Amino acid sequence: MSRSLEEWAGAYVGGPPLLTGPVRVVDYDPQWPLLFGREEQRIRAVLGDTVISVAHVGSTSVPGLAAKPVIDIDLIVPSSADEDSYAPQLAASGYRLVIREPDWHEHRCLKGPDTDINLHVFSPGSPEVVRHQIFRDWLRAHPEDRELYGRMKKDVATRGWRFIQEYNNAKEPVIHEIYARAFAALGSPSSPRHP
Repeated sequence: MSRSLEEWAGAYVGGPPLLTGPVRVVDYDPQWPLLFGREEQRIRAVLGDTVISVAHVGSTSVPGLAAKPVIDIDLIVPSSADEDSYAPQLAASGYRLVIREPDWHEHRCLKGPDTDINLHVFSPGSPEVVRHQIFRDWLRAHPEDRELYGRMKKDVATRGWRFIQEYNNAKEPVIHEIYARAFAALGSPSSPRHP
């Protein structure tokens, strides 16, 4: 989702962190699915029936794809806006709320207690969750787009950024190009662009 730095900074709890060095993009690590599995078990143990689903998304969920070594996880709860139903329990287990976006699908993001993760919390029916899964599944099945995306990420990572959102925004043209192919293949009239 391309946003101005001011809009993006406003979503951070306590303000956005400054990058202290280059963005680190590494070759695929087969440990990433295992790290996700450990996090999924912990999240389910902490939240119990509050969990509707937990999914490994993002680049670390695509075998063979270079990525930042940060595990992206989509957690679906009955209402991501109802932080009291999940955030205190997660905080007690060491998770830390870092992003609150009530104007964008009521998205929340937490960091993990030990593994470097982005725990994205959404409500059922969020189109962003569907987009994450489409993008992941497309890259798993299409090596040419997986290689294109991996090369682009490594290139963009070498530029000097102050904030991670600048790196994310720089990736968007290729992401939209890949989404367009994925949505066309699905015969979906939905726009690949984020609302």
